[in-house]
Amino acid sequence: MPHKLIHLAASVCFLAASAIAPVQAQDGPIGIAFALAPEQSSGVCTGQSTDKTLACAREKCAEGGALASDCLRVKWCYPAGWSADLFVQHKEGIHWHEYLCGWDSREALMAAVAVACDLSRRDFIRECSAVRFWDDNGQEMEAN
Repeated sequence: MPHKLIHLAASVCFLAASAIAPVQAQDGPIGIAFALAPEQSSGVCTGQSTDKTLACAREKCAEGGALASDCLRVKWCYPAGWSADLFVQHKEGIHWHEYLCGWDSREALMAAVAVACDLSRRDFIRECSAVRFWDDNGQEMEAN
């Protein structure tokens, strides 16, 4: 009987300690989310929760001047990997952004940008170029 009481006491202490222990940030890879209101604004966030990170991207898009309802969740990659924001313009003048993400290296991302912006493959496009990059830690950098 004392043996059962010791286990019960230990279990209660463990549960109590667990309840008051501070919540630790989850380790591991991050994801990247992109939201876009065409011809208006865009937003980008990184994080580990799909829903929270996409909501953050929509909020940033709305902060850029678009209505929240116009900010569409256009892409989520987990893990984020190396990522790029491409400016794309149609021959008739309208423009938008396309997003590449999840690439395992800068070199792989640059190869993907070259394919995505190959105007011989997309004859309706006047211009395509990378305007921003993110490394695999979510650090933003401008395209050179």
